[in-house]
This record gives sequence, C-alpha cells and structure tokens, in this order.
Amino acid sequence: MKRALIALAFIAASPTFADDSPLNFGKQNTNQPIQVSSDSFLADVNAKTGTYMGNVIVTQGDFRLRADKVKVLVAAGKPQKILANGNVVLATNSGNAQGDNGVYDVPPRIVTLTGRVVLTKDKNVMRGTILVVNLITGAAKLNAQGAAGGGRVQGLFTPPPQQTQSTTPSTATENPPKTTP
Repeated sequence: MKRALIALAFIAASPTFADDSPLNFGKQNTNQPIQVSSDSFLADVNAKTGTYMGNVIVTQGDFRLRADKVKVLVAAGKPQKILANGNVVLATNSGNAQGDNGVYDVPPRIVTLTGRVVLTKDKNVMRGTILVVNLITGAAKLNAQGAAGGGRVQGLFTPPPQQTQSTTPSTATENPPKTTP
C-alpha cells in the first residue's frame, strides 16, 4: 500500500501527464469540424455508416487519430461514434497514445483505446489495456485489466537532467579589504 501511495504521489506530481488528474492530454477544441481521409470508403446508407479503409486519418483541431480502418456511425446527419481498428494512434500536442482499437464517442467527446495501450510523452511511457480520454477536460484514465505484467499499469518516467550549480568566487576573496599602515 505504501508503495502504491508513493507511486501515485510521483505520478500526480509529475509534469509529464499531470495537471488535475494522473494523466492529461490537454483540452481539445472539440467544436471544430472532423476531417477524415483514407485510401478507400464504403457507405451503407441503410445502416447509416461509412467505413474508411487504409491509412485512415481523422483530424479535429489538434486531435489526430490514425488507424487501419475507421467506421463512422451517423444519426440525424451527424457523426455519433467513430470506431477505429488496427494500429490506432491518438496524437495531440500534449502526448500520444496507441492501442489496438479505439472508439470516439462524439457527443460527449470521449475517446477510449483498448488492447495494448501505450502512452508516450517525450521519454516517458505508460502501458495498460484501457485508456479513456475526455477531450473537453483533457483528463485521462489508464487501467490494465488482464494485461501482461499482472494486470497492473506500468510507467517509466525520465526525470529532467539536474542543473549543476556553478560556483562563483566570493567577492570577499576577490577584493580583500585594504589595510592602511
């Protein structure tokens, strides 16, 4: 228990992923248009879905999602859910996350990655199996259910290099007091 508290304190104090929560991807402008590009597209008008295949890139502001295949579920002419499969990468200015599958619930602005989930920011890495990111607040939660490593979230944090203190000669030794005879 003591070890868990120390680890939690370390993560919460770490500027790597923390602001108000253990993980933070930064707030995203989720009111911007969603742009999708891919190698091919298949529409199913009856099911109200569109499936993008091959090198799919979904962009909304600074948020960028890449995957092998992306299916968009539409209601009332607006995207409600975006399902991503295969080599899913979520990239933001605040960090990157990758997983096997992903779901972007558009109205609540929630992204969920599952499978082998890896978060990276600079040299810092976290691993788990389920990542939930709120794009409005930037808060994220990582779990590791049934994962290799005993079902535990794993993290590797590289502290910034320490700055060496420069020693400047004391002014007392540079200019000794003058004595008069």
